[in-house]
Amino acid sequence: MLATDAKITLSSVCSPEHTPMSYPDIVQGEMMAAQEPSPPSSLEGNKPGFPKKILSNNLKDKHLCNSCQKILRRPLQAQCGHRFCSFCFNNTVSSGPQKCSACIKEDLFEEHTSILKQGGAFPDNAARREVEALAAVCPNEGCTWMGTIKEFEASHEGDCDFMIILCPSCKELMRANEQERHNERECPERTLNCKYCKEPFLLKNIKAHDEICPKYPMICEGCAKKKIPREKYVDHIKFCSKFKSPCRFHVVGCDTSVEKEKIHDHERQCSYEHLNLLLHFIMGIKVSLESLQPQSLDVTSHKLQELHQSLRDSVGATLELQLQGEKTKVVELSRRCQELELKVSTFENIVCVLNREMEYSCTTMEAYNHQHRLDQDKIEILNNKVRQLERTVSLRDLSIVEMEGKMREMSAATYDGIFVWKIWDFTKKRQDAVAGRAPAMFSPAFYTSKYGYKMCLRIYLNGDGTGRGTHLSLFFVVMRGHSDALLKWPFNQKVTLMLLDQNNREHIIDAFRPDISSSSFQRPVSDMNIASGCPLFCSLSKLDSKNSYIRDDTIFIKAIVDLTGL
Repeated sequence: MLATDAKITLSSVCSPEHTPMSYPDIVQGEMMAAQEPSPPSSLEGNKPGFPKKILSNNLKDKHLCNSCQKILRRPLQAQCGHRFCSFCFNNTVSSGPQKCSACIKEDLFEEHTSILKQGGAFPDNAARREVEALAAVCPNEGCTWMGTIKEFEASHEGDCDFMIILCPSCKELMRANEQERHNERECPERTLNCKYCKEPFLLKNIKAHDEICPKYPMICEGCAKKKIPREKYVDHIKFCSKFKSPCRFHVVGCDTSVEKEKIHDHERQCSYEHLNLLLHFIMGIKVSLESLQPQSLDVTSHKLQELHQSLRDSVGATLELQLQGEKTKVVELSRRCQELELKVSTFENIVCVLNREMEYSCTTMEAYNHQHRLDQDKIEILNNKVRQLERTVSLRDLSIVEMEGKMREMSAATYDGIFVWKIWDFTKKRQDAVAGRAPAMFSPAFYTSKYGYKMCLRIYLNGDGTGRGTHLSLFFVVMRGHSDALLKWPFNQKVTLMLLDQNNREHIIDAFRPDISSSSFQRPVSDMNIASGCPLFCSLSKLDSKNSYIRDDTIFIKAIVDLTGL
């Protein structure tokens, strides 16, 4: 038996499509098959063969499965010598023993060895090692992976970023590396969470969800308030004074929608129209009743005549009962007509009362309107008087401010040519000068005598001209005075300017005699002449260092005009 089987196996293995095997190998394989009728479960594959295009070298027929015609995966060798993928063999024999299609194709079919059945194949580990050692490339377009088939199966086959996969929701094909983006942004069947109520819904149902979302922000058509959750919108419009609702008289024909806060004003203003609508409505009911009553009575009379005729023809108990029923109906209709007439009369009385009240209201309203117009005229007259008084008060305030300024100047003025100017809040005023908010300051006016020259000082706490940013600049200004016509011009008195040391030790002094050709010392033709003096009067670094010129955030400037010759 062994020799016969070996001979059959040798003839099948030596076919052009298979690698020749030695006789001892064949015998050893048959013995293994006899000892192990079914391959171990750990070696059984759950996939068909590898695709042919993963090979980077030329494909050989001995590496192909005789069932799926792909590269062998976990190869099994049948008794006839042909190789199959473990998955393909088990799938073939799952429904019972099958004839080997490869043996039939090669015309090598033998009854005993060419039947494929459970337990009739053994793992071909030599072929498996040979296949798994083959050089491979990834068959997925765009992937540059390279290795062996064993490495491909172990670490790359199911993890390739370029593998084409099917979206389980929308059934769209995509690469594996695009799945996350597809699921988050592109899949029309993806699930989103509502940003308002946080409930999940499908993207395609977004509009339907917005229509029922209890947290969806609504806009009130009345007050235009935004972001009102839908679940609170009904409560909002119940109390919203700006929301428009139908007039209470809409059942009788008023088609106006009015804001809730103005509903009473509308009913008061349109009471006449409402009464007319109500009257027409009631009159319509009355006309309908009047037209209904005769018609019903005529019909009933006609039926009574028919009944009498029937009684003449055939007097029977049944006809008598019908006649009695018709009489009862006539009585009931008459009673109802009387009730309706009573109701109509009542409505007419109500309308008359309302008309009288309406006439009284109109008369009262006209009186109120007349009084309102008179009050408006009085208010306008009083407003004009108030505006006149406000203008008068404003003029008085300006006069008071001007007088206060003159009084301050008079109280600060001196009449001996000597003037001491106290400047407090020195730090703040210097910051204002540096920032450009108030670069210069003028002192109050002082005089050489009561009827003498009028003068003042002008100081730049951050410097001016050549001293800007480095020095304190101090200037002397000749002003226009009341007695200029009696004085000698140009001004020609020596001027001494001083920054006082508050310890009375070392004053900063500068003096000059006027240039009589300068316009600064001619008789003023405006409120004051151009200032003239010392742009480099005192270095700011000297003031920034420890000194006795600034104390309690205050400095003192002194000006002395020589009165010689006056």
